[in-house]
Amino acid sequence: MAQVATRAPRSAAGQPKKSRIVLLLLLPGMIYLGLFFITPFASLITTSLQAPVLGGGIGQYQPGLEFGNYGFVVNEYMEQIVRSFVYATIATLLALAFSYPIAYFIGVRARKHPVLQGLMLTLVIAPFFISFLLRTFAWKELFGQDSWISNLLRDSAILAQDQYLLGTPIVVIFGLTYNFIPFMTLPLYTNLERLDTSLLEAGSDLYAKPTSTFWKVTFPLSLPGITSGTLLTFIPIAGDYVTASRSFLGSPNTAMLGNVIESNYLRIQDYPSASALSVMLMAAIVVLVSIYIRRTGTEDLL
Repeated sequence: MAQVATRAPRSAAGQPKKSRIVLLLLLPGMIYLGLFFITPFASLITTSLQAPVLGGGIGQYQPGLEFGNYGFVVNEYMEQIVRSFVYATIATLLALAFSYPIAYFIGVRARKHPVLQGLMLTLVIAPFFISFLLRTFAWKELFGQDSWISNLLRDSAILAQDQYLLGTPIVVIFGLTYNFIPFMTLPLYTNLERLDTSLLEAGSDLYAKPTSTFWKVTFPLSLPGITSGTLLTFIPIAGDYVTASRSFLGSPNTAMLGNVIESNYLRIQDYPSASALSVMLMAAIVVLVSIYIRRTGTEDLL
C-alpha cells in the first residue's frame, strides 16, 4: 500500500513533462502547417475580398469585404465550373476502369512472380520520369491536324475533312485520364497487394463463380484503395489547367476552372476573382470528398 501511495505523485509529476515532450514533437509540424498552409490560405481569402482601387490601373486592389466577388465569379464562370467537375468525374471513372484490371493483375495475379510484378510496377511508374508538360505535348502532336491518327480517322470517314481532334472534349478527357492513371493505379495496387488470397480460394472451394467471388469478396475489400485512388485522381483533375489549355489539348470551348484561375491571375490580373474561384474550388472539393467518403463507408480516410 505504501508503494502504491508513493507511485501516484511520481506519475502526476511526470505528466506535465510528458506533455511538454509531445508539444515539442508536434511543434515542427505545427510551424510547417502554419507557414505553408494556414498563412497562404488566409492570404487567399483576404485577397478574394479585395476591392478595386478607384481610379487605379490594372491589378490595383485594396483590402475590403467585397463578398460580391463570389457572386460575380459564379455568374461569370458557371459554365467552366460545371465543366471542370463533369470532366473530372468522367476522367476519374475512366481512370478507375483502366487502372483496376492493371492493379488487380499486379497485386494479385503476379504476386507469385516477383520479376513480372516489378516490371509491371516500373511500367506504371515510368510516366513520372517524364515531365507532365512533355507527355501532354506529345499527345498534342499525335492528335494534331496532320497526324497519322487524324488522317486515319478522316480516311475511315469517322472524322470529317474539316474536323479537328484537338480542342474537343473527348481529347481533353482522354488527356486527363492518361495523365492521372498512375495516381489511381498505385493506391489500388497497394490495397490489392495486401489482399488475403485464401479468401479467394475459399470462394472457389465453396463453388462460387469467379464473378461472384469478385463482387462479394475482392471488390468490397478493395474499396479503401478505390476511395484513395479516386480522391488522388479527382482532386488534381478538377484543378488541372494544363491539359485543357489551348496551348496543349484544349480550346476556349473546353476551358476548365484552372484555366480561368490562371487567366485571371497571370493575364487579366484580376486577383480577387482568381482567389474567389480558388476558395470555391477548395470548398466544393472538401464537401464532395466528405460526402463521397461517408457514402463509401471509409470515414477512417478523413
